[in-house]
Amino acid sequence: MRRHWQKSARLIRQAIPAFAGVCSKRELFALAARDDVESRLVVRTGSARKPLFSLEHGPFRAAHFKALPETGWTLLVQGVDLHLDAAADLLRRFSFIPYARLDDLMVSYAVPGGGVGPHFDSYDVFLLQGPGRRQWRVSKQQDLRLIPDLPLKILKHFKAEDGWDLGPGDMLYLPPSVAHDGIALTECMTCSIGFRAPTGQELVENFLQFLPESLAIAGTRYADPDLTATRRPGRIDGKLQRRMGAMLRAVRWDRAVVERFLGCLLSEPKADVFFDPPAAPLPLPAFVRLATGAVDGAVRLDRRARMLYDNASVYLNGEVFAGLAEHPALAALADHRRLSAAAVPEPTLRLLHEAYLTGALHVGSSRES
Repeated sequence: MRRHWQKSARLIRQAIPAFAGVCSKRELFALAARDDVESRLVVRTGSARKPLFSLEHGPFRAAHFKALPETGWTLLVQGVDLHLDAAADLLRRFSFIPYARLDDLMVSYAVPGGGVGPHFDSYDVFLLQGPGRRQWRVSKQQDLRLIPDLPLKILKHFKAEDGWDLGPGDMLYLPPSVAHDGIALTECMTCSIGFRAPTGQELVENFLQFLPESLAIAGTRYADPDLTATRRPGRIDGKLQRRMGAMLRAVRWDRAVVERFLGCLLSEPKADVFFDPPAAPLPLPAFVRLATGAVDGAVRLDRRARMLYDNASVYLNGEVFAGLAEHPALAALADHRRLSAAAVPEPTLRLLHEAYLTGALHVGSSRES
């Protein structure tokens, strides 16, 4: 982190020795066939000097893949950690970086010659090679202009400065804006661990949407009891401007409002994530008995749930869930995503039961759903 994070590319041989991936080809294709999973298919044709790319969005049926050529295409499936335990477990291995920055795990399957072309990302990424081999070439070039009128963001001029062949378990870290190009040498699968990096525009837009819900402005209805008749109805009166301007100046926020906004924003799950309440929910007494009587890890977050905390509050799935001072045990749940509830006080157990009823939290020995 000290030497390379957001500074330079780093190749780590055997980061996870002989890594076998998080799913089989069959499982990945099954995810790509679902309409609640984001998937893309990139087909690369043309010559090595002038490659051509086409892009299709899923879902894809099995017959679609059978019609493809033997070389030059890639399937990319986003958010695999939301659907498979092995993918969620892999993503948690990167918890040396705050969860507030962690985004998702994408898995790509490629046949020989497959790739998405030379490009750059606006965020950090770890590229962990699973089965098969892939060649990566990278460049620190400043020229990041793109080829116009393409469905993909392909660099107009890519000049590789370094490159490596990666096998199972090898991992490449790339900082933002480092140009790179990956081409499958054999049939292969690659895991991409990506991170959240919102733009200033995105933060401002989300904050302005958040403000009306968090601020109570007294006397917000405009009034002008001293209004007189006018012969110039098209003119915006100076008094109107001053009064409405005063209403706008009443909008104030402090550090606490900003912190609540960031906690809610950064803990917000993906837009297509929905939680399923338990089919036969346990009443509070039964929940408490199970949560406090089992071994460590009896209470755990659903793999899709996002729980974060700051100095004041605990946030769960885009909302303020609790005060940290009143419920300090929730910090351990957010950090480790599991909690031994034997010593958890009753008020916190009640909160955990509320989260359990929504499907954001599970109790007992079964895996996350």
